[in-house]
Amino acid sequence: MDQTDERPAPAPPCTLVIFGAAGDLTKRLLMPALYNLAGGGLLDEGFKILGVDHNDKSDEDLRTELTETMDSFARDRTGEFHPDHIDPKVWGFVRERIRFLKGDFEDPAAYEALAEAVSGNVVFYLAVAARFFGPVVDGLGGAGLLKETDGAFRRVVIEKPFGSDLASAKALNARILRQGEESQFYRIDHFLGKETVQSILAIRFANGMLEPVWRAEHVDHVEITAAETIGVEGRGAFYEATGALRDMVPNHLVQIFSMIAMEPPASLDAEDVRDAKAAVVKAVRPVPPEDAVRGQYAAGSEQGQAVKGYREEPHVAPESHTETYAALKLAVDTPRWRGVPFYLRTGKRLGRRLTEAAVHFKPSPTGLFPDLGEARGPHGNVMRLTIDPEQGIHTGFNVKRPGPRMRIAPVETAFYYGDAFEEAPSVGYETLLYDCMIGDPTLFQRADQIEAGWAAVEPLLRAWTEGPAEPYAAGSSGPKGADALLAREGHRWLPLEE
Repeated sequence: MDQTDERPAPAPPCTLVIFGAAGDLTKRLLMPALYNLAGGGLLDEGFKILGVDHNDKSDEDLRTELTETMDSFARDRTGEFHPDHIDPKVWGFVRERIRFLKGDFEDPAAYEALAEAVSGNVVFYLAVAARFFGPVVDGLGGAGLLKETDGAFRRVVIEKPFGSDLASAKALNARILRQGEESQFYRIDHFLGKETVQSILAIRFANGMLEPVWRAEHVDHVEITAAETIGVEGRGAFYEATGALRDMVPNHLVQIFSMIAMEPPASLDAEDVRDAKAAVVKAVRPVPPEDAVRGQYAAGSEQGQAVKGYREEPHVAPESHTETYAALKLAVDTPRWRGVPFYLRTGKRLGRRLTEAAVHFKPSPTGLFPDLGEARGPHGNVMRLTIDPEQGIHTGFNVKRPGPRMRIAPVETAFYYGDAFEEAPSVGYETLLYDCMIGDPTLFQRADQIEAGWAAVEPLLRAWTEGPAEPYAAGSSGPKGADALLAREGHRWLPLEE
């Protein structure tokens, strides 16, 4: 990761082979990210894109299709990428480098054709359904496409979900590692492309006023939230087989947790950072079912509009028990965090779109202010690292209320990245794609970390195969059981309703 104020050099020339070139991920996130990298001068003149899919297309068909999608983003202000306009010169740089190769992901002939089409440095991006991860890597290995010769690199980017439980994650790791080295596989989690998540390392370890108190002696509890206002958005079939726990917890939320809870790495080298993150995830006790709550959204109101319940969504079983909300308490067996609960929650159709980590500090031990408990509220003694929709830090602390009496009140200061720095346009994939091309795996997951994340929630995966999920109204903060989970230890969630 670049640690100077100098503009980083362009990534070395390479071919980006995108399996699933006609899919939603390619259109919605990969192309905007490449457009932004090109606009920042971070792609070499020798950069190429080869899209692979089973469709009948020509090079020009794919270029036209992606151009139309990019143009649509300038008219749609609701997506993650919404530029005022598409710069024709910048998009032209990307567009002219796009080629297409028709191929079935499970047909050896497709990989023989691919081997004829690429040379030198290659990044293979698996923007495909999870069931194709193993077959694609097998195909690449079988065709010799993962052999690194003459100083050229061959790397594979694998999207989530990486497995559906501990056993399948182990099996997938074993399968891909039969075809290449661990250093060649980049297991991507786009949450780690967010500036606030990347900055947690600096916030914690570059500030002498924070690092000494970032531990059990001073921290009461930690909340990590990933709340969405949208429902399953026509993806009922996918969600029925997945649920909120598998979809969000072992990957996104555990990634944020590891940044918050890790010990200081020996250095900022990639493997030292990944060692520290993996170590703290391995220190998490498997979560017992009594320390978790699952919910499912029912009909309600979202931003003043009536919305239907999950069971009324297309491709969802009318008696479905699939959870659209999960909340759990993590216990960490390290000296730094022993006795400090980490509460994680995620859900759809909630009252507010919000991704953040909130560190709740203990009240002052002096006992001078008997009304201090009243002041703790939603702000006092809390540092909130906000990731989405805004990126910044909110710090709550206590001050004296104006007036003749010594009464305490909580106040809050806020820092926003957009106010302090000139932010480059981002959909969250730019840094990750660039880091893969330059060979920096710091922000990517290693096999042991992924397996540790699944191990932590394995008891819940087993327990939640039966019984109903607790209903909650769309537009609310979630099921009442989640409030009770925190209330057991005298805690409460920060509010979600706006």
